[in-house]
Amino acid sequence: MAASPTPQPKRVVDSPKVWTTLITNTAYLSGLLTLEASLRYAGSKYPLVALYTDTFPAEGHEALDKRGIAKKHVPYLLPKTSKDFSNDPRFYDCWSKLTPFSLTEYERVVQLDSDMLVLKNMDELMDLPLDGPEMAGKGDRVFAASHACVCNPLHKPHYPSTWIPANCAFTTQHSSPDQAQKEGAPPTAGLAMPNGGLQVVVPSMETYNLILSSLEGDKIDSFDFADQSILSDLFPGRWVALPYVYNALKTLRWKGVHDAIWRDDQVKNMHYLLSPKPWDEDEGFKKQEWNHEERKGRDPANEWWWDVSRRRWGEEKGRGIEDGF
Repeated sequence: MAASPTPQPKRVVDSPKVWTTLITNTAYLSGLLTLEASLRYAGSKYPLVALYTDTFPAEGHEALDKRGIAKKHVPYLLPKTSKDFSNDPRFYDCWSKLTPFSLTEYERVVQLDSDMLVLKNMDELMDLPLDGPEMAGKGDRVFAASHACVCNPLHKPHYPSTWIPANCAFTTQHSSPDQAQKEGAPPTAGLAMPNGGLQVVVPSMETYNLILSSLEGDKIDSFDFADQSILSDLFPGRWVALPYVYNALKTLRWKGVHDAIWRDDQVKNMHYLLSPKPWDEDEGFKKQEWNHEERKGRDPANEWWWDVSRRRWGEEKGRGIEDGF
């Protein structure tokens, strides 16, 4: 059942615009900590706020507190009727990624997944023209996001049969790779679904109430991809499609997927979606003790995460923080 937000919103940081990321357990905590560090290293002038649920444990809170990372409790959102995500358990948490729409104490919220890595400053998203809260979700620029890739490159059998390269918005950009670095395909392209990993939001209780109503509606069984299914259903074509560089899904880089548009040097925000995550790799990678054969089987983009994390660990060690995260 959907839960209501805090009735009296209060900022936990002294900034009208913030990055946020959802954390429900410690499995993603190493990702969150490196995400926060990468925002700082990229020179962002805006703070990250960790949105935690009741399931987030004490050792997680201690890790955030030691590092001075701001945090805010948010409800664990669930639809009124249960939706089976046993094939993709990660989607059970994804409904709660819609809570930034309720954070009306802020003028702008950019929600990031904790398995992201910021490689270049993207503070411009804080000033991207979007509908104001007075539009109440009725305008044509309700939020901004990059498209979801619907190619299903891992050929997961439980994905919809429509998830094929011919229906992918990114496929429409293969003939114009230069443009793809600066512009997203129209929000109506392909299956017209945003990826929920990065959402640029102007908080509005009216918009949030539309979302809560949808969570309590009778379409839940058709929302195969949780938050992003709801957003595409509620606001069809009424969102701003960002270029892939702001939510560079690691699968886009793979040969034969969307390497036609991918350029390493243009990526601003890497998204390590699917498993395994970089931090799930053997401890030997942390110490740079892997051999050539081990290295051949890795996704080369994972090394970007390890480079930033090693810098973070070095700084934390100097402050006496060595908790394994």
